[in-house]
Amino acid sequence: MLMRRYTPLVLLCCIIISCKSVQRSANPEEWTDDQVNEWYMKKEWLGSTKLQPDPSINKKEFAIRYHQQKERWDKAFNYLKNEDLSALSAGIHEIVGRDVYILITEYNSKNHEDTKYEGHEKYTDIHYVVSGTEYIGVQDLSAGKVMTPYNPERDITFYEPSKGVHLLGKPGIFFIFFPNNLHCPGIKVENNIPVKKAVIKVKN
Repeated sequence: MLMRRYTPLVLLCCIIISCKSVQRSANPEEWTDDQVNEWYMKKEWLGSTKLQPDPSINKKEFAIRYHQQKERWDKAFNYLKNEDLSALSAGIHEIVGRDVYILITEYNSKNHEDTKYEGHEKYTDIHYVVSGTEYIGVQDLSAGKVMTPYNPERDITFYEPSKGVHLLGKPGIFFIFFPNNLHCPGIKVENNIPVKKAVIKVKN
């Protein structure tokens, strides 16, 4: 009898939970933090690549931009999954024309005082260190002081060096920098060492 009494209650709870899942808006701008985290942690957007997103990524901002340009982001992550980045030559390689492309650079990591922050308006960046290690400085756009005004052809503004927050870039981990994230790549960790870097540019 006890089981019969509680069975309808259990069914009702299941229905309520199911309805809550269905009621999630298709627009990530309307999602709660819990809904954003639930979507993000499933990592369906990541596909089967073994690379891991850095915890610094703004999940809400990413959810919004991913759903706005899902096809472009899927192409970018599929490229990370399928391509041997270590074999790519330095330069630009188009993935979907100039809507999604990858820039491969090779350089020696620099002293902090020899670097500068940069920001973009038309593109969001996926940064991945193919080999070597570096710190990537990050700070909010509102904290940056312009050094070189915006160049629309290169989609870049340079900002003065700043302490910011230093994130460790190494193989296996990728970062996503949105237009409001100023970033300063190529900072040495301990010594100035060779670094191979892949930056996938996803048009906003």
